Amino acid sequence: MHKVVISGTGLFTPPHAVSNQELVAAFNAFVHAHNQQHADRIAAGEMEPLAESSSEFIEKASGIKQRFLMDKSGVLDPARMAPRLPERGNDELSIQAEMAVAAARQALERAGRSAADIDMVIVACSNMQRPYPAVSIEVQQALGIQGYAFDMNVACSSATFGIQTAVNAVACGQARAVLMVNPEICSAHLNFRDRDSHFIFGDACTAVVLERAEAASSAQRYEVLGSKLATVFSNNIRNNFGFLNRCDEAGIGQADKLFVQQGRKVFKEVCPMVGDHIAAHLESLGIVPAEVARFWLHQANLAMNQLISRRVLGREAGEQEAPVILDRYANTSSAGSVIAFHLHSDGLRSGDVGVISSFGAGYSVGSVVLRKI
Repeated sequence: MHKVVISGTGLFTPPHAVSNQELVAAFNAFVHAHNQQHADRIAAGEMEPLAESSSEFIEKASGIKQRFLMDKSGVLDPARMAPRLPERGNDELSIQAEMAVAAARQALERAGRSAADIDMVIVACSNMQRPYPAVSIEVQQALGIQGYAFDMNVACSSATFGIQTAVNAVACGQARAVLMVNPEICSAHLNFRDRDSHFIFGDACTAVVLERAEAASSAQRYEVLGSKLATVFSNNIRNNFGFLNRCDEAGIGQADKLFVQQGRKVFKEVCPMVGDHIAAHLESLGIVPAEVARFWLHQANLAMNQLISRRVLGREAGEQEAPVILDRYANTSSAGSVIAFHLHSDGLRSGDVGVISSFGAGYSVGSVVLRKI
C-alpha cells in the first residue's frame, strides 16, 4: 500500500461578486411586487404577505457578506431571480467542465504535474448539469488525460468522499495520481425567492491532486493520515429535481425542485454529528484535538462551524485554527472546505496536523486528516 499526499490544489472563482445589499434589493423588489399583485387576497386574510429581507438579517443568520456567481444579472432581476446560463452546443465545453478545467490546471501546476501524470479524474459535486456523458470524462478529454473518469454526488460532502475515493485508488495502485474536482453552480438550484435561504449559496470550483508520497515533489505536500465517512438518512435538506419530474407534471416548477431545508433541525442534528465524527476520527489515529493546528470546515454557517470546533476542542477556536471563507464565498457546497484549505494552509510547519471536514444533505459527513510534510 502506498502512502498518499495532496500535492496541489486549485480554485476557480466566478467573475461576479454579489453583496448582501444587492441581493436584498432584488429580493425586496420581488416581495413588494408580489404583495401588490395579491393585495386584495392579503387584505381579505386569504394570503400572508411576504416579508422583506435585510443585510443585517443575512449576516446575523449566517455570517455571509457576499458571494460569487456565474451570472448576477438574472439573479438580481426581480422578474426572474435565477442565473442566465445559456445552453451550449454539444461540441462546446460545458460550463461545469470549463470551471473544472480552470481549477484543475492550477492544481496541476501547484503539484508540478501534467496531464500525463494523472490516471483518474473524479468530478464530485452536489449537482451535475446532465446525467451523461459524465462531466468528469469531458474534463478528462479537455485536459488530455488518459485513464478513466467518473462523477460522484454526495451533496456538500462530495469533496471529502471524492478525496477518500482517490486515496483508495492511489494507495492500492490503481492510479499513480488522481485529479478530484468540485464544480459547484449552487445558484442554479437556489430559490432566490425564499427569504430563509435566498442568501445561502455561491458558486465556485476547487480541484485537488492526490498522488503517491514517494513520487510527489511539490513544495506543499500533505500526507493523508486517514479519512472517515458517515451517512444518516434525513429529509431535512432536500432537492427533488430529477429526470422523473416530467412523469408528473403537477410537480414541475414547485419549490421542492430547488434547495429546501429545515434549518433549525439541521443545526440541531448535524453539529453534534460532525463534532463527534471528527473527535472519533482523531482518536482512532491517536491524535489529541489540541494537537490539530488547522480545521478546514465546510463553510455553510458561521455558528455551525463555531459550535463544531468548540465541541471538538472544548473551547472556542481561534481565527487561524478554523479559518472562515464563508463571509466572502458564502456556502459553496462541496467546494467550501477545500477553498478554506486552499487559501489558509500557509504558515503550517512540517509535522503540523490539519483536518478537512465537510457535511450536509444526506445527512453526510466526511473528514480527512492531513500532516504537513
